[in-house]
Amino acid sequence: MTKAPESLQDLLDAMKPRDGDTRVYVRDVLKRVGGKSFPAVILVPCIVLVSPISGIPGTPTIGALIVFLCAIQALFGRRHLWLPDVLMRRSVSAERMQRAVDWLSRPAGWMDRHSAGRLKMLTAGPLKLVAYAAVALVALSWPILELLPFVTSFGAGAVAMIMFGMMTRDGAYVVAGYVQGSALYLILLSIWSGLI
Repeated sequence: MTKAPESLQDLLDAMKPRDGDTRVYVRDVLKRVGGKSFPAVILVPCIVLVSPISGIPGTPTIGALIVFLCAIQALFGRRHLWLPDVLMRRSVSAERMQRAVDWLSRPAGWMDRHSAGRLKMLTAGPLKLVAYAAVALVALSWPILELLPFVTSFGAGAVAMIMFGMMTRDGAYVVAGYVQGSALYLILLSIWSGLI
């Protein structure tokens, strides 16, 4: 891909296995997405985590590391993304990835059709930094929450909403991500403290 993705469908196309691939590597997907579009790069592991691939043990932890490192670099104003080779060499079978892409195509199409330039102020300036800080904090919890089925998928869904809003300059999705993430962690906190 020669330019940064501008829609979820663009991103899914970048994640699709190529002819002859038996595995899809993080390195190859990020090369197709480009190292300058932090929202698009952060969306990649989030999309994986809201798909059935999230059930593979260790996947939420790897996704958390990628999201956290990307968000921190975006916070500090880096222009080009860097990830350690140990993460870039991670992969998933081409068959699993194709199933995940197929599974996500319909909701991705709906989101693409319903994105517009709403509340743009939430995607720029200091509020952009707030979004990256929130994403980094949410990702830190995933290795612990991996023990609870589907919880990391909901957290990744919230981060995906925020980053999709950043990518498309649609603050309505950023707000939706904040609401979803806040609701999830309030419920978890209530359960942990014995209120529910």
